[in-house]
Amino acid sequence: MPRGTTLAFIALPLLALSLPLSGLIGYAQAAVQAPFGFKTAEQPAQAVIDTDDHDYALEPRPRFSRKIIAVGDIHGDIGNAERILQMASVVDENNNWSGKVDVLVQTGDIIDRGDDTIELFNWMEDLREQALAVNGIVLSVLGNHEYMNAIACVVVEVDHSYVLESEKKTFEPRESRLQAVTTGWLADAWAENYTTATRLPLHGLLGPPNTDYPAPEGSVFARANAGPLSHAAFSFVHGGLAPTYPNLQPFPSAINNLGASLLHRLRERKPQPQPHPPSSYPGLPAGTTREEARLYGGDGPLWYRGWADEDEKKVCRLVDDVLEKTGTRRMVMGHTPQFDGIAARCNGKVLIIDTGISHAYGGPLSALSIEYTLEPVKGGGWKEQEIVKALYADHDDELLAVSTRDLENLW
Repeated sequence: MPRGTTLAFIALPLLALSLPLSGLIGYAQAAVQAPFGFKTAEQPAQAVIDTDDHDYALEPRPRFSRKIIAVGDIHGDIGNAERILQMASVVDENNNWSGKVDVLVQTGDIIDRGDDTIELFNWMEDLREQALAVNGIVLSVLGNHEYMNAIACVVVEVDHSYVLESEKKTFEPRESRLQAVTTGWLADAWAENYTTATRLPLHGLLGPPNTDYPAPEGSVFARANAGPLSHAAFSFVHGGLAPTYPNLQPFPSAINNLGASLLHRLRERKPQPQPHPPSSYPGLPAGTTREEARLYGGDGPLWYRGWADEDEKKVCRLVDDVLEKTGTRRMVMGHTPQFDGIAARCNGKVLIIDTGISHAYGGPLSALSIEYTLEPVKGGGWKEQEIVKALYADHDDELLAVSTRDLENLW
């Protein structure tokens, strides 16, 4: 719990629905100033606002800002991961949460190709707890490699193993690796703290992370998600949100519910399959639904590469429809390595952040930086700005996109 006096955020949703304009203004002021202290699964009634540093009467229209860092495929390399998060000011020199950013998003494929599986996943859980203690948050997305391990598939092509012998030796006994990823501690972490897709609102008025778009009827966030700030959010998945994928709404729960049910089926298989290879490919469990299979398919969010691989003119004709459906302005993904650096397509609406940062690839060490501000304008209205940059450990940062909008109001 943050230090100091706290104001329970219990009555605010009810007031927003029932009070006249003065009540709505008060609700908006509180939401603007609220820290980013929402647990992913919390409802607003369970959150709190630290009032030590603010006086709502003296600052009726405060400036709001949020700093987000996103990192792509890590693939078993804790050394490079530590260097990147230090470079991006996510962690300090001791690799603890620094408090200098509000949100860290990791877009999957932490596992495979390197030796540091145990250290990396334990570190992510440590950072999750440290961030929450100071009103930060760590959002973790599952990649195709996490799902492959849950299926007990550790190879794609003959003689092309993703699980190194040296990595197996870090699990004692070695057989415990299969248990960890199918029914054990890693499977538990994936079920509890990871999702297949994330929608990250840039402003608290739109709700905590993974608030659905469109917001369900009766939601306290419905009005803001239908107003001027409605699409002030980013999506994060591992592979991509294909234009042909049928389960884009409500986003992200339609995808995450399928992911949760598929992972549950995988964990409940009895007996669990032996690893492939040397055993035959086990496939998806008996009883897997068509929608669950589609989630793991070629145009599902785990494997899709179209935004990275297809002609830019083509993808730019399609991107706005997906953004509209998902209630977002930009989509962020990993999965397809960009060895020249983070790729921004369609004026920054498509951001591909896998740059092969693991020593298995030797790509540039990078992170995506998103800085969001909402400032009151003298005389009325608001100025909203997004600044999106690629941060690099070994060369100059790169400005990828800047967007500025003037808003008359927030509702």
